[in-house]
Amino acid sequence: MAVSSNSPPNTETAVELRPSYNLPLAICLLALPALLVAWWLALVVSFFGLFLLYQASVIRLVFTATALDVYRGQERIRQFPYAEWQSWRIFWPSVPILFYFREVNSIHFLPVLFSPGELQRCLQERVAGLDA
Repeated sequence: MAVSSNSPPNTETAVELRPSYNLPLAICLLALPALLVAWWLALVVSFFGLFLLYQASVIRLVFTATALDVYRGQERIRQFPYAEWQSWRIFWPSVPILFYFREVNSIHFLPVLFSPGELQRCLQERVAGLDA
């Protein structure tokens, strides 16, 4: 049975974002030209890329009806209730590398280690009026 595209989004179900390895792999590739500058710079850049690659495989974002949950493996490590959000933004929409959101008491920046399209869709469904 096909679902009509005009139907309202179902915000009652939890959505787990798929990992995206684009950013970590791009940073690892940046280590190659860094070799022309200095070997230690290439080493630092490649370690950072490998660190992000590991994080992309371990960290999961789950959009629930009331909050954004962050999981490491099967363990929930943080919960960010939408009621406390003031704004959000994805930097740069054409090449998404950074996800920013502001809560009442804190600001958060996350590298885009998950599907940018799914992230944008979930944000628009659950916290639509806050993008700035």
